Amino acid sequence: MNDVPERREVESFLTLADELHFGRTAERLHVSTAQVSQTIRKLERRVGVPLFARTSRRVELTPVGRQLLADLAPAWSAVGTALGRAVEAGRGVTGTLRVAFGDAAGGQLLAGVAELFRTRQPGCRVEFREVRPAEVLPWLRGGEVDVVLAGLPLDAPGLVTGPVLVRERRFLAMAADHPFARRASVPVADLARVTVLRCTLPDPWLDEHAPAAVTRPASGLQELLTSAGAGEGVLPVGAHIRRYYPRPDLAYVPLDGAPRLEWALVRRADAVTARLRAFTEAAADLVREPA
Repeated sequence: MNDVPERREVESFLTLADELHFGRTAERLHVSTAQVSQTIRKLERRVGVPLFARTSRRVELTPVGRQLLADLAPAWSAVGTALGRAVEAGRGVTGTLRVAFGDAAGGQLLAGVAELFRTRQPGCRVEFREVRPAEVLPWLRGGEVDVVLAGLPLDAPGLVTGPVLVRERRFLAMAADHPFARRASVPVADLARVTVLRCTLPDPWLDEHAPAAVTRPASGLQELLTSAGAGEGVLPVGAHIRRYYPRPDLAYVPLDGAPRLEWALVRRADAVTARLRAFTEAAADLVREPA
């Protein structure tokens, strides 16, 4: 048997390694679950050992599977990038770029980037989408959008981040009559004393300092702020939220001892295009320009 895997085998392996679920993998690849299982078994016969450990409840990579993922993912991404560059070199930078943001400040920043981008690439169209926190990863992985402006770190398999565009101090949003609202600042250690609200996006810093934080799976920013204003908990936010979302039911207090919140463009590692590279360059150039 030829040792070189087929494209379908590689795509199935990388997608299943990302999802660790045969049903979701089938949905992303637009095939049946049985086809995914058959393709993975064929690849495992080619390799000679199991790549996934399967039980009735979960799917996990075996040690050989983890090593194959580490070796194969960068190479496959490079192949996709090289082919994309070749195709677009002939066409020029054209088409539509779908960019997503989660709040008003993000939308304003991306609008400025798009204005600069269009002066450089008049053949491209920018389409804006507002995304809820719970939708960021599904939209990126499913190809619903090309790039999202998101807070870091966003450590998820198959995603890469561009240069940091914004760094800002962290604040807590809380009900105007919350005991913390009378303070000049709140130490990070005091997060353990109160209910902390959070969205579904990965946040290792919050996991460490507020492991019991209450997750709101489908909440958008306005829903989270409303929950905070109703006294259901405190919500860690970036400093820009104070300017864009002033509300009489909310107080914003600096969070002392917390690292600055960083924002960057996030995209799929296997979905690099000339227009996406040009948009990322425009974003970096825009934030470097003097005010």
